[in-house]
Amino acid sequence: MKFAIIAAGEGSRLAQEGVQLPKPLVTINGEPMLERLIRIFADNGAEEVVIIVNQLHPQTETFVRKMMAEKQNNIRLIVKSTPSSMHSFYEISKYLEDVPFCLTTVDTIFREDEFADYINQFKASEADGMMAVTDFIDDEKPLYVATNSQLGITGFHDADQGDKYISGGIYCLKPHTLSTLRRCIDEGKSRMRNFQRTLIEDGWQLRAVPFSKILDVDHASDIEKAERFLNEFNRL
Repeated sequence: MKFAIIAAGEGSRLAQEGVQLPKPLVTINGEPMLERLIRIFADNGAEEVVIIVNQLHPQTETFVRKMMAEKQNNIRLIVKSTPSSMHSFYEISKYLEDVPFCLTTVDTIFREDEFADYINQFKASEADGMMAVTDFIDDEKPLYVATNSQLGITGFHDADQGDKYISGGIYCLKPHTLSTLRRCIDEGKSRMRNFQRTLIEDGWQLRAVPFSKILDVDHASDIEKAERFLNEFNRL
């Protein structure tokens, strides 16, 4: 199984709020977010980690290349600026066509034990994809996830339509679903939420896997929230 990280955003809100590091290198409990994900993926048997970073922050590229040289020989790095996260996904998709994979954005913070359970469920599942979801809502523009009684996903909504969960930004997919990504690009679509909607349109079977909490680090205040969340879990 492969893992992939979209780390190509500009991180403009963090920069405007005084955070000087590129978003992928912002530390949570002393560990850069990008390095944290790579470590967690290794713990879950990653045969390769595909990472895309932008050309605006060479510091991130330098950090990854240093990791590759010193201790990580299973990283594939793509350096390219893209107009959206879905376009970043498209740029790395050619390296994900042979085996099932898990994709996430670089600023996604979650419990490691829940993530391991999620990966194990996906490995054992016949579903075309499994999406991490949460009923904890702390997002400016959440994507609501409609599910049936068996946690099959029936839709993705920009506004709450009585849905229990929102998307956590972690996607486990079988490689045949990449045909939907190519169609989205051909049709001029952007944003990952539109890709998810198109997965439903194309008839792929998607299942939701609930996490207790998933946080995104978009603002400087989110750094403290993320550290508090992980520290609370570590004390349990």
